[in-house]
Amino acid sequence: MAKQATDHPDYHLIKVVMTDGTEYTTRSTWGKEGDSLHLDIDPNTHPAWTGGQQQLLDRGGRVSRFNSRFGGMAFGKK
Repeated sequence: MAKQATDHPDYHLIKVVMTDGTEYTTRSTWGKEGDSLHLDIDPNTHPAWTGGQQQLLDRGGRVSRFNSRFGGMAFGKK
């Protein structure tokens, strides 16, 4: 019986460079051994992780309509 070839991706060490310049080494299938991945967005700067304010665009009054219909509801309060 012949041994089947596996099609696993190459898992190797790369360097990740955060937006503030800090670096760390991790294993990844991205790039080649020793490549550097420079991040444009990371947990140190993105509002989803930092709690920053994000502007919500109201196209066609959808947010206004939602707030007028459901804004007075007190979810989870008894």
